[in-house]
Amino acid sequence: MEVVNFLTNRFSQKKLVAPAPNKEQLNLIFKAALRTPDHGSLKPFQFYVVEGEAALKNLSTLMLDCCKELDLPEKFYDKAEKFWSRAPQVIVVVAKVDPNHKKVPAWEQVVTAGCATYAIQLAANDLGFDNFWVTGKWTQGTKMREFFNCEANDQIVAFLLSGTCVEAKEKEDKKLKYVDDYVTFIS
Repeated sequence: MEVVNFLTNRFSQKKLVAPAPNKEQLNLIFKAALRTPDHGSLKPFQFYVVEGEAALKNLSTLMLDCCKELDLPEKFYDKAEKFWSRAPQVIVVVAKVDPNHKKVPAWEQVVTAGCATYAIQLAANDLGFDNFWVTGKWTQGTKMREFFNCEANDQIVAFLLSGTCVEAKEKEDKKLKYVDDYVTFIS
C-alpha cells in the first residue's frame, strides 16, 4: 500500500529553504489536521503560521527571552539567535486544553494536538514540502506563551519548521529494523 510505504520512509529534513507552503496549500494541510482523531470533537488546538523575516526574527527574540527567563545554558542562546533563519515558515501548534471537560481528560486533548501536528507534517510532505518538529524549553517562556495566547492550561506542543529541503538525505533508521523491541503481543 502506498500510504504504508510513505509512513515507513518519512523522516525529518533539517536544512530548509523557500518555498514553504503557500496559503492555498496551507489550507489543505490544515484541513488534514482537522481530521485528526478527536474525542468529543473539541478541536483542542490552534495553529499559528509565522513567516517573513520580521516575524521569524520576532520568534527568535521570544526564544531569547525564554533563555533569559529560564536561565538556560549558553547553547540555547545560540540556537535561539539562529532559529529565525532555519526555515522560511514555522507553524506553531498550541494545545487549547480544557482541564474541566467531563469526558475528555487534559492529556487526551494534548495528544490530539500532537496528532494534528503530525497530520500537518504528513500533509506537507505529500505536497512536496519538508519539515521538522521542535519543542524544548522555549515552549515554557512567559512572553512566548503570551504571544501565542496561551491560557494557564494550554501547551505549545510544536514549532514545526517548514520549507523545501536543500539537500535530501536518505536516512536509514536502524530502529525500524528492530520493531520487536517496541511491540509486545498479548494473546
